[in-house]
Amino acid sequence: MFSLSGRLLLLEAWITTLLGLSRAATVTYNFDIGWVTSNPDGAFDRPTIGINGQWPIPPIVANIGDNVVVQATNHLGNQTTSLHFHGLFMNGTTQMDGPSQVSQCAIAPGSSFTYNFTVNQPGTYWYHSHTNGQYPDGLRGPLIIHDPDSPFLDLYEQVNERVLTVSDWYHDQMTDLLPGFISKGNPTGAEPVPQAALFNDTQNLGIPVRPGTTYLFRMINIGAFAGQYIWFEGHNMTIIEVDGVYHQPATAEMIYLSAAQRCSFLVTTKNETTTNYALVASMDTTLFDTLPDDLNYNVTGWLVYDEAQPLPDPAIVYDEFEPFDDMTLIPYDNQTLFSEPDKIVELDVIMDNLGDGANYAFFNNITYKAPTVPTLYTALSAGDMATNPTVYGSFTHSFVLERGEIVQIIVNNLDTGRHPFHLHGHHFQAIYRSDEDAGTFEDSNLSESDYPAMPMRRDTFVLYPTGNIVLRFRADNPGVWLFHCHIEWHVASGLIATFVEAPLDLQNTLTIPQNHLDACAAQSIPTVGNAAGNTVDLLDLTGEPRSPDPLPDGFTTRGKVALAFSCLSGILGVMVVAWYGLAPDASAPSWAEQRVTEPAVVDSAERSSGATGTDPKVIAVTAVSGNGTSKE
Repeated sequence: MFSLSGRLLLLEAWITTLLGLSRAATVTYNFDIGWVTSNPDGAFDRPTIGINGQWPIPPIVANIGDNVVVQATNHLGNQTTSLHFHGLFMNGTTQMDGPSQVSQCAIAPGSSFTYNFTVNQPGTYWYHSHTNGQYPDGLRGPLIIHDPDSPFLDLYEQVNERVLTVSDWYHDQMTDLLPGFISKGNPTGAEPVPQAALFNDTQNLGIPVRPGTTYLFRMINIGAFAGQYIWFEGHNMTIIEVDGVYHQPATAEMIYLSAAQRCSFLVTTKNETTTNYALVASMDTTLFDTLPDDLNYNVTGWLVYDEAQPLPDPAIVYDEFEPFDDMTLIPYDNQTLFSEPDKIVELDVIMDNLGDGANYAFFNNITYKAPTVPTLYTALSAGDMATNPTVYGSFTHSFVLERGEIVQIIVNNLDTGRHPFHLHGHHFQAIYRSDEDAGTFEDSNLSESDYPAMPMRRDTFVLYPTGNIVLRFRADNPGVWLFHCHIEWHVASGLIATFVEAPLDLQNTLTIPQNHLDACAAQSIPTVGNAAGNTVDLLDLTGEPRSPDPLPDGFTTRGKVALAFSCLSGILGVMVVAWYGLAPDASAPSWAEQRVTEPAVVDSAERSSGATGTDPKVIAVTAVSGNGTSKE
């Protein structure tokens, strides 16, 4: 028997639920994915992946509780694709998560694919291709989920929200860059250095502001590689959300966003309009193996109080950057530290060469290789064997989780670079991060009492060079979820693990849409069986996709260095021959010196966005923007 207060609480819950349902809408997007030409830094026209003939691509915008339907059609002609909705849990719809050969087959040229999911998380997210390192070619954009019940709406008006993306930018396509990156010609694994940094996919960005007004900036690093230091001259930032998690307000003068991280913060403008102020993003050049002489690793925009006033150059920063430490954030809901873990997964980050001479990224001794059958489809078709990680393959680095387990991930960085690690399907509590050069977690000598009582939460977290991090989450979302570095070069070179969460529950609750199965059939990709496609003996992985064999035993570090220098010498030799062969020949006819300078593959219209280095653009996102159609 309910007490009167209990009945009132229950009635209140029912009313809240009904109001939520009445507010919920179905928001539909029809995305025609194809080639356009863009030149966002004003330096180089290049083929870019656009949507509906436009680039930058449109934001996806919805309210919490909405059903989002994205009908994606691949008109690229020469590449497969997929869409991942970064940071969304996809509760009950893991088949909509988007990574190719994980939760779906890629979308073949000429095929369509429907994503259909309900969003129950407010905040700042983004969507991007999760196929073959493709998204740096342009297929990435904001995804904003508005919250009518946000605890911060008394601090600003929703009309004063601004979405601000930051990214690196390459002049070459990924299909040209990746083969050279993962090759014996690059035995040290040096990542290609971007040519520019961008705000809202342009440069010289102007953001009109009014005096004495508080704005909410939803900032997203949609880049492939570079972390970004960000600051607004003459203004502080009050952080209220990171990666879709509300946190108690915290003031910052500078923030650091790795690739894939988001931060929402309030900026209150000054009362006078006599001066415009620079806002700056500076790429984290410690990630780069080389610094080209012509690289401008900063991008500048302005808070424009008065268009008649000059746009000042940003001040030179001579001191070391000191960004806000996100570990000090306190979640708004005061969620306490999860209990001690039921399962501990410890991963060592290693960069090393394999037998083909190329450099790969490893968790422990495994560099990821996508299976023949998408991992989710193996989980659904393996019966009771779905709880055996062997069926998911030798190179997917799969861990099977039981529903409700507290899982602790320890990542030890045996590499000298930073790595932003992202977990699909969950936020995690970030309970520890060592300083640089602190060694492995084993060296930390920590106990439960050393962890924060209310750890900050997010879905992407930066691991420092030769240091370690400890993350903790509850396995309360059955699905197949990747854990990977979000530097796209490292995704391509194998720095991925897979969590298969409550697979038997998935078998009882999940049905794959025919539309998804058709995407596999179009490419003759099997949808049942183990990682090798074997349906008879699920423990027989004969024929599964494999990484190259290891280097021969006894191939020491000295030998690897010798290999690197040998390869470098060979490359220099080829360059000398090429230089000699390409030198102008005075006796040659004029046609012999012509060079092809136009992009070879442009499959659709010229850009319609006007995103060039001399055409500033600001995206102002409201609850009804985003080019989608909404139906109550």
